[in-house]
Amino acid sequence: MDSDGAAAPVLDLETRAKKEDHQALRLWLRLLTCTVRIENQIRLRLRREFNTTLPRFDLMAQLERCSGGLRMSELSQRLMVSGGNITGITDQLEREGFVLRTRNSGDRRAYTVKLTETGLRRFREMAARHEQWMIELLAGLSREEKEAMIKELGKLKMHINTEPGETKNHGRSH
Repeated sequence: MDSDGAAAPVLDLETRAKKEDHQALRLWLRLLTCTVRIENQIRLRLRREFNTTLPRFDLMAQLERCSGGLRMSELSQRLMVSGGNITGITDQLEREGFVLRTRNSGDRRAYTVKLTETGLRRFREMAARHEQWMIELLAGLSREEKEAMIKELGKLKMHINTEPGETKNHGRSH
């Protein structure tokens, strides 16, 4: 609340935009603001309920999809983060008994990481809660509105993917 008792405006990335800014810029900032707010809520809830981080959750999600495990380099590519980040997260998860790291027989420098049974159970518990959180966070939209947004954002994604001069994302740090 401000000194007049009115609700203070929430400052976010979108507050950078002005009415006279191009519509594309205003849309980009709206999308980014929504993404950041949702991600911040997920980070907070993972920390509170599971004492974990979003990067750890993301790594475990990749491993859950590949029961045979993934090489460290594959995890780095899939998560778009450096090998050093993957090593640090894997070290933590291994100490807690959630993953097992084994040396590859074909390449002694390479390691494969797999979820342990304990890790799989823990991840599935977190994933179920994650799904509930997403349902809660998007509850302000009707089923039809969500379907329309999925369709429209799909069109945007296809356009972006076919744009000439496209550059690849060379890493995103969590």
